Amino acid sequence: MSSEHHTTDTGVKSGDGHQPHRAHHGAHGGPDDRHVDHDTHGGHDKHAGHDPDMFRQLFWWNLALAIPVAVFSEQLQSWFGYTLDQTLTTWVPPVLGTVVYLLGGRPFLTGAIAEIRSRAPGMMLLIALAITVAYTASLVTSIGLSDLDFWWELAALIAVMLLGHWQEMKAIGQARGALAALAELLPDTAERVDADKTTTVRIDELRVGDTVLVRPGGRVPADGTITDGTAAFDEAMITGESRPVDRTSGDTVIAGTVSTNSSVRVTIDALGEDTALAGIQRLVADAQQSQSRAQALADRAAAALFYLAITAAAVTAIAWTFAGQPSEGVVRVVTVLVIACPHALGLAIPLVTSISTATAARNGILIKDRLALERMRNVDAVLFDKTGTLTHGNHAVTDHIAVDGRDADDVLGLAAAVETESEHPIARAIVDAATGTLPDAKNITSLTGIGVQGTIDNNRIAVGGPALLDHLNLTEPDTIQVKADDWRKAGSSVLYITENNTVIGALTLADQIRPESPTVIDDLHQRGVHVALITGDATQVANHVAGQLGIDEVFADVLPADKDAKVTELQNRGLTVAMVGDGVNDAPALARADVGLAIGAGTDVAIESAGVILASSSPQGVVNTIDLSKATYRKMIQNLIWATGYNLLAIPIAAGALAFAGMNIPPAVAAIAMSLSTIVVAANAQTLRRLKLS
Repeated sequence: MSSEHHTTDTGVKSGDGHQPHRAHHGAHGGPDDRHVDHDTHGGHDKHAGHDPDMFRQLFWWNLALAIPVAVFSEQLQSWFGYTLDQTLTTWVPPVLGTVVYLLGGRPFLTGAIAEIRSRAPGMMLLIALAITVAYTASLVTSIGLSDLDFWWELAALIAVMLLGHWQEMKAIGQARGALAALAELLPDTAERVDADKTTTVRIDELRVGDTVLVRPGGRVPADGTITDGTAAFDEAMITGESRPVDRTSGDTVIAGTVSTNSSVRVTIDALGEDTALAGIQRLVADAQQSQSRAQALADRAAAALFYLAITAAAVTAIAWTFAGQPSEGVVRVVTVLVIACPHALGLAIPLVTSISTATAARNGILIKDRLALERMRNVDAVLFDKTGTLTHGNHAVTDHIAVDGRDADDVLGLAAAVETESEHPIARAIVDAATGTLPDAKNITSLTGIGVQGTIDNNRIAVGGPALLDHLNLTEPDTIQVKADDWRKAGSSVLYITENNTVIGALTLADQIRPESPTVIDDLHQRGVHVALITGDATQVANHVAGQLGIDEVFADVLPADKDAKVTELQNRGLTVAMVGDGVNDAPALARADVGLAIGAGTDVAIESAGVILASSSPQGVVNTIDLSKATYRKMIQNLIWATGYNLLAIPIAAGALAFAGMNIPPAVAAIAMSLSTIVVAANAQTLRRLKLS
């Protein structure tokens, strides 16, 4: 395919169709996702450095230990009417219960210490107090100084809390590989030209002034100037340009861009931190660091519950002591701490999050950042990258015409015949658009910067843009000019077909709008969302697409730094912004937005910079994510109301507020009440699985 095809303004972004070289960079990508910095999560994550695997292993080990503790408990034997060996009944619960306390309780105990040190008491400290009181009371009972047996409640409490934290850790954190993915755009090596030979060197051995050879399909190792050769470069990762751009001697090329069709020699002008790619890396880093560090709802509720429970326990101890029943006060204090221990509150958020992420995955929505899902319910502006998001992102023949006396389909077939040997996207689009059997074309050659030509039945057929007409000293026939003007007004490109130096037809190529895009925009408007379009394409292309879809605002001819700035501009208006994109050039904007959504077919960088990935590549996922976010939030609030409401009601009763009426809650009943509240929360969270998304 000729480079003239590349110079037509199709409004189609080719994207980064080349796979990043991973032989070296891939070996040391982003940090292990399992070891995210939990301190950024707030009070519930003072157990920093722990990961889902740790909680999973601890849960199963402690569950295995908790079962014999419960089976050999005297209380359970009494309740269920069975009797086991007395020696085992005496020793199994305290021995295994101690192991459970020290092994399974360790994350909560260390988390409690961290909360004390940071002067931010919360859920971890409350859990630690509850299991420590239960352990101490049980231990005192086992040595014969009391009759308060809490071994099985202790074991159950720790096992359930480990389960909750295991689920929570799975839902926490945002992958942090965007910068590593950007680095992967650079090749590991370059071919340095030394006199009349080339030497393969590592890119860190290059120096400003060196000349390198960039072969077809190869990436430019550093910013530089072409000194020999002409090639079409895929610059989508830098400019968002919708098609390869012709570069020749004297033109500047950017590190990471791809020569699509020819070899060129490039003299290095900038390396390392001075390259445009490094600038994009800095934009991504700055945008990520500017993200707010949200505090989870459960952590705030747990902090309030902590003070409530401690106050209630202290008041209980004082009240019963002054009433002359200090021993009953100990029982009531233990009951308060046990019943207030946030089983349900610990699961209220992570269980809903876990189920909602699974529901999302079944609908092609992959949640990488749990806070991104929570924020989507508040989004009031969605900024779409045009190409590959609202459009298919590839060339397609949308219309064709022939001069009077010629059949338009036959003329299109002639064009397709001379394009059959080319792998260029435009050539493939022309071939795909032709119907029927194509005639045989011979002597196919490329006219550099002009088009492509061949011979069919002894007639010379050529295909190209305006440069072809200039080359042949031709003008548009009147029958074609009217139609071509309409195409150009819509921002589409025009290619001409000539036969023996006479124009016989024309065709237009454009990026096709996805069939679901109009519905998506309508759905967003119905939800009161402001919809904006951002693209590196020309203004007329962007306006044409926006007009067809009813989009509220358009940002065209936008470079990567400006995309990031446009997100900030919308945010400065007081809007909560979701950015939807698929390219490397979208990465800074995806990171800067309140929520970044990456189309799954996009590049690794876009995916790594986003909190939500739309695996199906359909913009419908944006609407579904908003709906899922709202449903998830409702379940979170319902669970929090139940979990906190249960405690507000249960704590006074556990403290003995209704003792005058003969209503006391034994510690064992308090443990059962905890379990029941957890079941209610879990059952309510499960109803989220029935949510229907489009």
